[in-house]
Amino acid sequence: MSALPNGAARTTPATMPAVNNSSSSIPSHPPSAMTTTTTTTTSTKQPPKKDPDPSAALRTATTPAEIRTALAALHARESALTSHLGTLLGTHADLTRSLSRLDNLRAGLGAQVLSARSISNAMLASAADTAARLSGRVRALDLEKQRVEDTLRVVEQVAELKACVAGVVGSMGAPQDWEAAAGYISRAARVPDEIVRGGFAAAVVPTVEVPDPPWVTLEEARESLCSLFLREFKKAAAEGDAAKVTRFFKLFPLIGRGDVGLDVYGQYVCQGVAGEARASLKEGSGPGGGQGRKDGVFFANALTRLFDHIARIVEAHGGLVERHYGTGKMVRVIERLQMEADVQGGIILDSWSDDRTVDRRLTDVKSYPFSFLVQSFLPQQRGFGGTPRVNSPAAGGGTNDARNSEDEGVNMREVDALLVEIAVMLEKWSVYSRFLAGKCKDPSSSDDASLAVPDVLVKSNLSRKVSGKLVDPYNVLTTFFFRRSVEKAFQLDESPCGLSLSMSRSIDSNPPFIISAVDVVMYIVNTVIRRSISTSQRGVIDSVLPTIASLLGSDFVGMIQRKMRDESYPRATVQGNLPPENTIISFIVLINSLDMANDYLARIVANFLKPADPQQHPNGASHARPLQDAFPFHNDAADVAARLNNLNASFSAKTTELLAEGIKVLFSQVIKPRLRPVLADTFRDADYALTEDELAEAVAAGQNDDQGGLGGAAAPDLDDVLEQVPRAFERGWDALMRPVARLLTPRTYTTLLDLTADYLARVLEKRVWSYAGGRTSAYGAIRMERDFGGIIGAISKGNYAVREVFGRTAQVLMVANMEEEEWEELEGEEGEMEWVLNEDERRRARSIVRS
Repeated sequence: MSALPNGAARTTPATMPAVNNSSSSIPSHPPSAMTTTTTTTTSTKQPPKKDPDPSAALRTATTPAEIRTALAALHARESALTSHLGTLLGTHADLTRSLSRLDNLRAGLGAQVLSARSISNAMLASAADTAARLSGRVRALDLEKQRVEDTLRVVEQVAELKACVAGVVGSMGAPQDWEAAAGYISRAARVPDEIVRGGFAAAVVPTVEVPDPPWVTLEEARESLCSLFLREFKKAAAEGDAAKVTRFFKLFPLIGRGDVGLDVYGQYVCQGVAGEARASLKEGSGPGGGQGRKDGVFFANALTRLFDHIARIVEAHGGLVERHYGTGKMVRVIERLQMEADVQGGIILDSWSDDRTVDRRLTDVKSYPFSFLVQSFLPQQRGFGGTPRVNSPAAGGGTNDARNSEDEGVNMREVDALLVEIAVMLEKWSVYSRFLAGKCKDPSSSDDASLAVPDVLVKSNLSRKVSGKLVDPYNVLTTFFFRRSVEKAFQLDESPCGLSLSMSRSIDSNPPFIISAVDVVMYIVNTVIRRSISTSQRGVIDSVLPTIASLLGSDFVGMIQRKMRDESYPRATVQGNLPPENTIISFIVLINSLDMANDYLARIVANFLKPADPQQHPNGASHARPLQDAFPFHNDAADVAARLNNLNASFSAKTTELLAEGIKVLFSQVIKPRLRPVLADTFRDADYALTEDELAEAVAAGQNDDQGGLGGAAAPDLDDVLEQVPRAFERGWDALMRPVARLLTPRTYTTLLDLTADYLARVLEKRVWSYAGGRTSAYGAIRMERDFGGIIGAISKGNYAVREVFGRTAQVLMVANMEEEEWEELEGEEGEMEWVLNEDERRRARSIVRS
């Protein structure tokens, strides 16, 4: 057995060198040979894992058991070695055949290699040499052709240069054809500078008449023509000859002096701008001109005429400049025009500020005391019968005179007129800024790209003056105007007259019943927001909208809260009585005022946020995208929309909180005390312990007693008794709620109804549970479910959603009236019924009817 592996080992070294020597020329192995070789190698290099040497265990064994264990291990090892050697012997023949096949393949491939080398040396070498020689000659011909073309191009350009020099000199001579001379210079400018200044041109171009090098001749011609064109341009401008001005303006870029032409053209158009601005101001400075300056739109018109004049210049001359000077060159003219606009616009704004005494007005409004608002929020004596405050809107206020609305030294009409004038000027400035932004926009950007304020405006003095002279005063004056309007609205506040809680009295006023201050303040809110948006100034919006939100929350809501707390709180004058009717009505009116103010502001904001319906404005008066039109720069429109939403949200949060408190007070002070007698009267004669027969006997006995008496109203029959509870409740409910519902707005009444229904749901459920323990008969439970259903129907009349709060009561009565079979069937259908009662409550409900 030991000789076989050694023989295999001796065979492998004899055959392996053949495989290694031919490996470079054998592209692949036969699949069978590769498989056999891989298997043999794997079997040889990775023998089965061996156990520890059993002979050592046999030598150290001391007991028969250990000896038997060691012998078993030796037998197992012998079997494994025998199996492994048998596998090696089985693959020996396949390995030998594979190695023989590889030797044959090597011999055949060696012959093929020799044949390929002979073909390469004998046939392809000469062809490769010929191809290399042809390629070299082709490259040499291409290079020679390129050099010839370059030479011809230089010759042509030098010839063109010589013709241009001759044409310039000839045109500037006797013919004085300036257009031709400029054209020749423009043609010469297209010749590369290295050729113009090259030695070949210096040798060929000069002539006896023009001995200077070409670049010297052309530069002298440019300087001469530039001076000539400037002189003629200014002369034509002074004479007002527009055709001649245009003629020489178009020649500057041809001689390479485009900057000079744009500068002198900017000066020319600025003369018209300055003249227009001076003329606008002189209209109000001549005889009788003082009256013109007093006109509220005089300075706004002057500024508008200035911007319109600049816009007409840019629009009319932009095409000419772009066509002759190149795309984007109009920006240089715009910069020169803006410099003049800075001067003239600054003069207009300074004149306006001095004429309108803006600084003095700002000082006055900043020092305005707002006495009425301040005194209104001071701690006052609580309770009825107190002395009214000075300037209080309550009757008898000592100085509450509508005619003294300007008693603090600030005329509101003048402030409003000044705000209108500033808003108009800011609007014109915004339109002008948008126009210049469109003209200065990068032509390579897409049309949908958002506009950006151009640097010519950002860095301009007029922009800074607009901010200081218009935007800042507008924000200060608007704050004063709005707060003073709120104050004045409450000074002149009136409540609707002719209101009553008696349904027998008609109401002359139209709903909603609110104080007059709400309409006035919300009208002012709409006016201020609309006017501020019309300015298209982010600086205005960022100041005005937060100010409105703050003043609405502090002054407007605060005044109503103070009235609800100090003047109209529905408190009973005598313990145990209801509050006076006029106090309840006044409190309801204030609740309505909060609700409608919230609704008005939401609609105002929505009108600015939502696109207008074009069908409602067939003449095109409305804009489909109002905020986008007013604020076209960057994300300004989205930011303004966010500020409007924040205004609405902050006001709604404060009014909603106060509304909820007011409705709770109305319920606890007015509704709840009157509900107790209504419920007591409803269930006064209700006895649910009687059976059907007992109830019939009681009704019959009552009728007999009535017949034997003195007469009068007929005793109720059985049907009347069965309907007695829901009818009594409905009468009391309508008498209580209908007068209140007639005065409240639908939203506030719905909230009050929900609050009342929630209270009644708890009361009715408590009454139902009071019958637990078998205190009612089966017939009484049926009557109870019917009566309670009628009560719930009366409460939810017109608002079916109110029934949901009575779900627990309804389920208690439903469980109490179930037959045993129905109850067992329902209990067995888990998940079929959506319970609001837990299992213990359902079992308790089954105990209401005595068995």
